[in-house]
Amino acid sequence: MDQHDDELICVGHVLGAQGLKGWIRIFSNTSPRENIVNYSPWLIEQGDQLEKVAVKGRLQGKNVLAKLEGIDDRTEAEALTGCQLFIRRQQLPGLEAGEYYWSDLIGLTVETLQAEPLGVVSGMLETGADDVMVLQGERERLIPFVMDEIVREVDLGKRRLVVDWSPDY
Repeated sequence: MDQHDDELICVGHVLGAQGLKGWIRIFSNTSPRENIVNYSPWLIEQGDQLEKVAVKGRLQGKNVLAKLEGIDDRTEAEALTGCQLFIRRQQLPGLEAGEYYWSDLIGLTVETLQAEPLGVVSGMLETGADDVMVLQGERERLIPFVMDEIVREVDLGKRRLVVDWSPDY
């Protein structure tokens, strides 16, 4: 896989096989998690190769199950365990102004209103109330992603985010 391909977004990975007919269990990074099956086709990372594959699937209890074109038995499905699942950015629905996908925020440099660096967004957490940015810098910080109150500016072009946050927090 071309690691610098900004057009690819990791939407989940394969947990294992389900049943005998080639179905797989998926860990989904989408919200709600069953949305992952709406983004067909997927690109499945196997080693350093990406394979494009059509997918259908469903939510079954707590699991997202998927059936991939060309995978017809348990042995083939088990071979996919651990594989990352990608889609192309253009497969995502458009957003309103001021809305962002988590994948757009990860990697942004974060600074205070006074231009003091706080770190880089390394991940996002869903807490139920507000999403929370995980920043890596001289120490790890957790900062709520609350537009206008805490997050004052998101500049995707300059890959930076400005927050009203004290470096002492």
